[in-house]
Amino acid sequence: MAENMAHSLPPLSLYIHFPWCVKKCPYCDFNSHVHQSSELPETAYLNALKRDLQLEMPFVQGRKLTSIFFGGGTPSLMSASVVGGILEFAQQQVGFATDIEITLEANPGTAEQQRFKGYRHAGVNRISLGVQSFDDSQLKRLGRIHNSAETFRAVEMLHQAGLENFNLDLMFALPNQTVDEALKDLQQAIDLFPPHLSWYQLTLEPNTVFYRQKPPLPDDDLQFEIMQEGHLRLQQSGFSHYETSAFSKPGRQCRHNRHYWEFGDYIGISAGAHGKITEISDGKLKLHRRQKTRVPERYLQSVNPCSFDEPIAETDLPCEFAMNALRLIEGVPQSLFQERTGLPWVQIADIRNTLIQKKLLRDDPQQFVTTPQGALWLNHVLEHFL
Repeated sequence: MAENMAHSLPPLSLYIHFPWCVKKCPYCDFNSHVHQSSELPETAYLNALKRDLQLEMPFVQGRKLTSIFFGGGTPSLMSASVVGGILEFAQQQVGFATDIEITLEANPGTAEQQRFKGYRHAGVNRISLGVQSFDDSQLKRLGRIHNSAETFRAVEMLHQAGLENFNLDLMFALPNQTVDEALKDLQQAIDLFPPHLSWYQLTLEPNTVFYRQKPPLPDDDLQFEIMQEGHLRLQQSGFSHYETSAFSKPGRQCRHNRHYWEFGDYIGISAGAHGKITEISDGKLKLHRRQKTRVPERYLQSVNPCSFDEPIAETDLPCEFAMNALRLIEGVPQSLFQERTGLPWVQIADIRNTLIQKKLLRDDPQQFVTTPQGALWLNHVLEHFL
């Protein structure tokens, strides 16, 4: 019964947003703002993060953090002292699991040897490097502030700093990109021996420059060919495809992102950060989402920066869960649906049976997982849960 599952809270993670960047990329729809002045308001930012986390403490409910992720924006613009300051505060206030994963996103154009060493000393044990492409003409088209030489130098700096656990972010289906060009990009990433690769298609998101001024992207058939050839190349290079756009060497999956896909709880702090929290009320699980005010200046001055806190309706939970869980190639145990939503499995049994008949979900009594065809048509699968 769902009531018996109600007292089992999911693991807890922390997302820390850095809202500033050097330049806004034309494809980016994240809450990032070009910083105009010469110096970042680091002291005010650190103090605001501490206030924000302190206000989130009632939602911790005795749990320790299993992972932390610094995203942005460009977090590598931050000094190591700010990173260390918020990590030390989070450890004091919340507590860390013994094997906590702490990831920081970095731009190759802002990479500095001493800064990487400082991040490692502060507690960061994983870096996600925003490469996007090794083709300098594509990087210019994408509005990136780095070139390919800086990417190679940044990876060398990671090794010298002792940060051996790193991810490379790479995009495909770039403007006018051919199959050979996409695979050349991918091979150059593979040749840097990253433990993890995020390889994903450039998409045109609303409220971006590229959405308003559409670049000439490869057609659907060419995009599919790039994806198929790339997946084969990654498999042959020893990478396991474990999520829609994530590939890893053994033991190097991103635990923070897996946490999202397994519908775990997470606190989000800083301007525009989102959180998902589970609480217990009348013996049942109650889930709600929180968001912080998006404008950095308002965030820095706010006594309580939460701008949105609303419950997730029971009718929305099946779709919310499926949107995350079905991104995982191996899916999740069926029991996780009850554990994370508090709803009985029978609530989605009819949808599951329909998708099994359409050969989009696997007929597995233990696992909630798509077929290979369902993975390709994931948006169509999710429409059934709406």
